Amino acid sequence: MSHYQSLARKFRPQTFGDVCEQEAIIKTLKSAIELNRVSHAYIFTGSRGTGKTTLARIFAKALNCSNLKENQEPCNECSSCKEISSSSSLDVIEIDGASNRGIDDIRKLNETTMYTPSSSPYRIYIIDEVHMLTKEAFNALLKTLEEPPKNVKFFFATTEPHKVLPTIMSRTQRFDLKRISIPNIIVKLQKILTKLSITIEEDALNALAQSAEGSLRDAESLLDQVLCTDKKHILYEDVAKSLGFCNKEAFFQLDGAFHNQDLKVAFSLSKQLFEEGKDYGYFLNMLLDHYKKILQIKLGAKNIHEISNSDRKRYEESASVYTTNQCLYILEYLMKWIQTLNQVELKPAFVEMILLHIIRSRSQVFANELVERLEALQKTPQEPPMEKAAAAFQVATPPMSSAKEPKPEATNPVPQEPVVQEIKEDPPRAAVEPAPIETPQPVEPEAVKLASQQPAAQNVVEESPKATVETVPEQAAAPSEPRPRDPIKLQEYETMLRFASVELNGIIKKR
Repeated sequence: MSHYQSLARKFRPQTFGDVCEQEAIIKTLKSAIELNRVSHAYIFTGSRGTGKTTLARIFAKALNCSNLKENQEPCNECSSCKEISSSSSLDVIEIDGASNRGIDDIRKLNETTMYTPSSSPYRIYIIDEVHMLTKEAFNALLKTLEEPPKNVKFFFATTEPHKVLPTIMSRTQRFDLKRISIPNIIVKLQKILTKLSITIEEDALNALAQSAEGSLRDAESLLDQVLCTDKKHILYEDVAKSLGFCNKEAFFQLDGAFHNQDLKVAFSLSKQLFEEGKDYGYFLNMLLDHYKKILQIKLGAKNIHEISNSDRKRYEESASVYTTNQCLYILEYLMKWIQTLNQVELKPAFVEMILLHIIRSRSQVFANELVERLEALQKTPQEPPMEKAAAAFQVATPPMSSAKEPKPEATNPVPQEPVVQEIKEDPPRAAVEPAPIETPQPVEPEAVKLASQQPAAQNVVEESPKATVETVPEQAAAPSEPRPRDPIKLQEYETMLRFASVELNGIIKKR
């Protein structure tokens, strides 16, 4: 049986040009080699699978290459390059920081730095996961790192640079490697599949690249796992079954349930997850990513690499079901409860509650929407007379008393003749008491209009069924124009009506 080599090792970059998305770092390293300004210590930081150790190995290969190319690329043909590629070089020593983290291990390393390189210009130490060294080990390395022999170089790699002592960081040149983008991961996987004479569906390739989370090594490992199905054409279903992905049809089914307010879908989805043995935390994370894609479409994003061309139309249809506020609310809700999933014992019921809440959130009323409605109501032109709106509120209120609000006297009143009233009495009756004057109440615009047209003085007398009141008419006076309404009061009435309409609208929608 021949020895099998994983895809991550078989297709590991051997030159600077093969490294993905680290152009700025590569340009700096090449310039250092060209200008002969190579420092004695470098540290490469970044998340997993971004090429930290690979870049350190290629840099060491370029420094010790005997046939270095004009573009500062190693030849990969000389004995030094071949030994470094096969990890058998005596002058390039790779050390695992997690296994050799004690002070005794660093003391042995310091002793070997005194030896000259066997066949290369430099003796290079590559320490992976250097943050795992103890404080005492760092201190033991400090003196050698600060003043190493002229033919000794140190290359460090770490995923947690904050754990490295500041005294070590200050003596190195630091390079931060960024995550690999999904398009570049897709390109690299496509090259590997082309060399292997295997075709793959676009959705399956996108699923692999997205699951890698910016790690090219993870993407290659996932592809290696899928290739165990021994197929010449890989479909999305093959990737989903091999890696345990949740079926994306479940997410689109949830969008339809949200639109139709079908609460039964929440229980059917939870039952499906339980029967298929899917991880609930992974399902909620996939659901979170689903709503993130919908929100990106709602915000007008055009080129979304996470969405394949075949799924673009379906996501646009789902985006038409939701509003931007609903997407934001669902994302915040999922983020809140995903963190507490591990603390819950009844996970199926917990997921059902989350799905039910998402479906019912369509009737959710948001504060910013109410504010927008109120602002739109203030901008709309109002009819000059507000008798219709006032009449709508007067329907629910009892009629006002016949007592009239006393009109304030003018500063310089005009003398008028007294008004004489005569009462025709059938039978003599007791003196009629005037009706009590009620406390002035805020009136509607129609009431203000009627009040403003009343005479200056009028005695209100309660009549008996047989009694009639005769009033001596005043001198005929020219009809005067109605007094203008108080603009301040009208503004108060308008504000009151607007707030009332917004509140009624919210109550109706909730019901």
